[in-house]
Amino acid sequence: MSDLEQFRQDTRAWLEINCPESMRVPVKGFEDFYNGGRNPEIAHPDQKLWCDRMAERGWTVPHWPKAYGGGGLDAAEVKILHEEMARIGARRALDSFGISMLGPALLHFGSEEQKLEHLPKIARGEIRWCQGYSEPNAGSDLASLATRAEDKGDHYVINGQKIWTSYADKADWIFCLVRTDNSGSKHEGISFVLFDMDQPGVTVRPIRLISGSSPFCETFFDNAVADKKNLVGEAGNGWTIAKYLLTHEREMISGFGAAPRKSVGQVAVDTIGVDAAGRLASPVLRQAIAQYQLDTLVFGATMARVGDEAKAGQGLGAASSIFKYYGTELNKRRNELNLAVCGEQALGWEGEEYREGALSRDWLRSKGNSIEGGTTEVQLNIIAKRVLGLPDA
Repeated sequence: MSDLEQFRQDTRAWLEINCPESMRVPVKGFEDFYNGGRNPEIAHPDQKLWCDRMAERGWTVPHWPKAYGGGGLDAAEVKILHEEMARIGARRALDSFGISMLGPALLHFGSEEQKLEHLPKIARGEIRWCQGYSEPNAGSDLASLATRAEDKGDHYVINGQKIWTSYADKADWIFCLVRTDNSGSKHEGISFVLFDMDQPGVTVRPIRLISGSSPFCETFFDNAVADKKNLVGEAGNGWTIAKYLLTHEREMISGFGAAPRKSVGQVAVDTIGVDAAGRLASPVLRQAIAQYQLDTLVFGATMARVGDEAKAGQGLGAASSIFKYYGTELNKRRNELNLAVCGEQALGWEGEEYREGALSRDWLRSKGNSIEGGTTEVQLNIIAKRVLGLPDA
């Protein structure tokens, strides 16, 4: 028996024993994702139990080095772990911006002290992070940010405002872009700092969306303090880190386009029924759903291939913009098809018969995916310039 075959058997046996039955149920909404933090939101007590068990083995971040709380697995072992989790329908034990965004940036740019301080806490789900990038006058043109950080020797004093800060009202710490120098171009003088949100100089106001949820916030800094030891990289070199992190954010957002547990086709069959030949009874929807599901399968296969290439050291680069654009467009198509399939049932906003308006709310939320992490228009510009090599207009 090969080492990988033995690893698969051992992994399968461990998952069967340690993954609670409640964590093998398909995710129905955002409340089913466990994000960790000092005061974690827990929809089911097994969420934390499952996270703790996986974290003990380093499997919340299986590809990270063991020294930083990871599993130290190679690409082939990570793939087997994911396959075995999928076999029993196991949920991801921990979802966080620390894992998907900050972690890769710290692994690449952080000092050894910063890695040892922050990465194990991310891996164990002890600290929940948010991202301080966009500002009222610096969204797609992020380099125009104006939040200031004044050097006070061993710390920075930060003043300014961020907006569209996802889950800032639930986060413990923030990774934040600030301006430490105004003497050069707008891309210069930007620094990447980390600091605790639980301090007098930080105020957070949730933004209520048309969907009824409030995942985004306004975040105000009034003499907030960030220790110099939490400056990542060199002062004024934050733009390089910001661009690197954005590739991982876009990869994460593109995942919304991945195939859901219950396909649109199955939802359509359950809702509309089939004809005498066993096909979906609506020819128009049948064609649209078939095309969508083919596109989803191709997208998933491409993401897996490029993911393997990235783990082999080739990096994502501009491919993250392709994935972000196409993945969010697929997600919008899926939600629009769900509305078409369910008809009147999808139009309700409240009430158990309408599942509290879940379909309508999900459809509205999907529009935001094409804005966050860089708008669709920005992604198409990046693809045109950096992938296709087209000249500026």
